[in-house]
Amino acid sequence: MPLVVKYGGNAMTDDATRRTVASELRALFDAGADPVVVHGGGPFINAALDEAGLQHRFVRGLRVTTPEILAVVERVLTLLGKRLAQDIGPALGLSGRDATLVRAEVLDPSLGRVGRVSGVNRDALVALLAARFVPVLACLALDPEGEPLNVNADEVAAAVAGALAAGCVFLTNVPGVLDDARRPDSLLPVLTGREARARIEDGRIGGGMIPKVEAALRAVELGAPFAVIADGRSAEGARRGLSGGGTRVIAGAAPGDG
Repeated sequence: MPLVVKYGGNAMTDDATRRTVASELRALFDAGADPVVVHGGGPFINAALDEAGLQHRFVRGLRVTTPEILAVVERVLTLLGKRLAQDIGPALGLSGRDATLVRAEVLDPSLGRVGRVSGVNRDALVALLAARFVPVLACLALDPEGEPLNVNADEVAAAVAGALAAGCVFLTNVPGVLDDARRPDSLLPVLTGREARARIEDGRIGGGMIPKVEAALRAVELGAPFAVIADGRSAEGARRGLSGGGTRVIAGAAPGDG
């Protein structure tokens, strides 16, 4: 069965940890699973833009992407994907350019070359999995004219999970969703869609956790049987997440859920 794993951002910044997490993905593959990895690379992109002297900013959590910025984003993500694929082993570093794996429409002209996913080439991904390759997919898509767009990696992971009807694991820089943000020991093992929306509305889920939970909800809405938010900052956290640890987000209501 396929399993979509979103990995990137701050969870990728340490080379040794990235290689160790890659070994966990390889172990998953060797055990007979079919992982599909979707990655971002925000900290690396920020550093490359600073080095290039390009000013950059975010609006509503999305990077405003001029053509000049997009060129840097694509270069950085492509290299990151190749490195991660090399670390995993039987893997291919890809983007939406390859076999039009991800299609998108411009989200908002004021954001520049930022896209919203409109389709996934499921058949190509299935063929790669059948050939026993791990697709490592950068968060770049093609617009209807065949030009690249920068897309949020969580959104790409949710869309791919939905297309494959696969579970989705978001390896991030938190252990999962906490019942009380002030108590690290208050991890919620299961969070239903109903409870997640209620917690966002009343503020119990806030800040940077909101987009993580919304991405997990989106994956489930698109057809993923579940989504997990887990810690990708260490091999132990990644191992727990890949085996179902962290916070498991599911559709509907669990017993006792209001």
